[in-house]
Amino acid sequence: MPRGWLISEGLGCGVADKVGVGVHFNPFVTWNNRMLKYGVVRMHNLVQDILNWDRFYLSGRLQKPVHILVDGVDIANVNSVNLRAAISAALLLLPSNFTEKDLYAKICSLSYMGDLRMLFAEDRNKVEKIVQGQLDLFQSMYKPFLEEYETKDWLQFTSYDNNVGKLSQACSVSATRSLVSSLPPAVRNQMGAKLGEKKISSGTGRVFSEVLVGSREEAAKCMQKVLSRKVMVSSARQAVSGFLAVGFVNGTRYLSQKMRKAWTSRTS
Repeated sequence: MPRGWLISEGLGCGVADKVGVGVHFNPFVTWNNRMLKYGVVRMHNLVQDILNWDRFYLSGRLQKPVHILVDGVDIANVNSVNLRAAISAALLLLPSNFTEKDLYAKICSLSYMGDLRMLFAEDRNKVEKIVQGQLDLFQSMYKPFLEEYETKDWLQFTSYDNNVGKLSQACSVSATRSLVSSLPPAVRNQMGAKLGEKKISSGTGRVFSEVLVGSREEAAKCMQKVLSRKVMVSSARQAVSGFLAVGFVNGTRYLSQKMRKAWTSRTS
């Protein structure tokens, strides 16, 4: 089912704001003999989630290839912050040597960690299919940021196999601190509350907090828990919001379709 978003400053999506995560989806729209799904979100909610990963819902979807039809506020540029952070989060969860496919699969999986739908209503091969079917789009989408990280010596391309890069990264505590420092504020704050943090003064007199990193494994495990919690809460709230907004009949219809696909993926 093709899907998309409408971005609105003033649309009153009361249920989406109060119960869900700020976006309202209409899953059954017929246009030109095709069934479409579209979502409506306030610009403020979208930008905040992109920059901070407050709910890690819309930001997670924008870490995958999307086609922007009209962009009057330069969301593509704002989303560059989101893409850099996605690479950092994925690198924390990857070993010292990996491939581009491994990286994109890990990025893609970030927004599904903790998603309740993955237990019963999603294709278990969803991440693999997304990456395999859009590998060239992932490569063009993340190329400038991978080059930027290579310049910073955070990762390195070692070779290529059928135009798919093989990479390596440093896994030292120092390298881990750098990756953690490039995560969005909402994630760093929660990690700091769990692992501890220290205050550091910059040359301009500003004071900022740095998460205390004892080991890479500890930092990766903590970040994964933080993101899984965000995804679990957001997916549950959005599910309830969806049922309330579209009604029991349409909600049940949509869920049954998702469960049918999930069942097919588990029995094939």
